[in-house]
Amino acid sequence: MISDFFLALLFALIQGLTEFLPVSSSAHLLFPSLLFGAKDFGIVFDISVHAGTLAAVIYYFKKEIQGLLQAWNPWSKTRNTENFSLGLNLIVATLPIVLVGLLVSDLAESRSANIDSIAWANLVFAGLLYAAFKSSSQSKSLTELTLFAALIIGCFQALAVFPGASRSGMAITGALIIGLNIKDTSRFAFLLSIPTIMGALILMLAKGAYSISFSDMLIMLTGFIGSALIAFFTIKSFLQFVEKIGMTPFVLYRVALGLVLLLI
Repeated sequence: MISDFFLALLFALIQGLTEFLPVSSSAHLLFPSLLFGAKDFGIVFDISVHAGTLAAVIYYFKKEIQGLLQAWNPWSKTRNTENFSLGLNLIVATLPIVLVGLLVSDLAESRSANIDSIAWANLVFAGLLYAAFKSSSQSKSLTELTLFAALIIGCFQALAVFPGASRSGMAITGALIIGLNIKDTSRFAFLLSIPTIMGALILMLAKGAYSISFSDMLIMLTGFIGSALIAFFTIKSFLQFVEKIGMTPFVLYRVALGLVLLLI
């Protein structure tokens, strides 16, 4: 039987790697339990790995976040209009998943989801991502993003409440559909993950995670550090290569993953 420490590390690595890639973290989190009969560490661990991925994306985009905060500072003498518009678009794009998440939060519990439903979600949404990538004009930049376009991206991201859909994958799909170029599509999806993950953390904390033992602390620390490190390098690598590799490799991987899950 695999030890709790290595199991926690495995879950953290999976979460850190898949949170920001368009490949569905919920599908990958099935495999430790399928292969090792792994237990679910519960909400305490979920909080730690989500906090880790949040720390990674905030650190990577710290300059952009500083620019956004400065643009939205009411006492600032100079306001960057592009950063102000970007911040407003991120707020609008976050609203749909907040509303949907509050209404159907139980559906978002990926580890309790049916394997077949996650498999089919991978196949269906992978096909949608491929169609969006191939048909998109990819001619717009973030400075051309309108509030309505941001709302469309947000509505697509809200579909991530279906286990297997992939939050990042749905945000990227929506951004491609409205014609955003692949580089800015990825950047916007990553920035959009910040308020989204924050919202998920608040929701999990609201459910209660207050009785923590020493062994829980070790598991939480493993989850936080492991997911943060892997998430940081995942973000860095993805942004460096996404313009070269596009979305097709991720689509093919998700199709293969969905088929494997159906055959299990």
